[in-house]
Amino acid sequence: MRSEGATEPQGKLLCAWQLAMLRFVVTCDDADRMQVLAMAGELDRSGGSADGSFHFFRRTTAELCHAITGSDPHAEAIVRRFEVQIENPRLRRAFEAAIGMDRTPPKIVASRTRPRADLWRGLSPRRASAT
Repeated sequence: MRSEGATEPQGKLLCAWQLAMLRFVVTCDDADRMQVLAMAGELDRSGGSADGSFHFFRRTTAELCHAITGSDPHAEAIVRRFEVQIENPRLRRAFEAAIGMDRTPPKIVASRTRPRADLWRGLSPRRASAT
């Protein structure tokens, strides 16, 4: 029970970090970049060691920011790796739309068969009721 309570604030902070990343993707503003980096630092402090040696979120945020602004030759792979890790489907779709990923639309059936003339064959006819 305690472990669930301990991870809930981290889960909310992780979601807030992902939303902040989405905001940066939309605005590409330095203030939003700093906000995401600050949240990443807080996530690193909450999940890592006391000496601050854990820096996964700061490193990931820096990579993503460089990839989003076009400063990285492997930008698409970095962004895709982040996008796949987003568990919330609505947030994932919003992120995909914001970065302009071309998702393939659902396949439309090209040749639908027309209803056959004998569709109603074998059924007894309905009689119109007189009212």
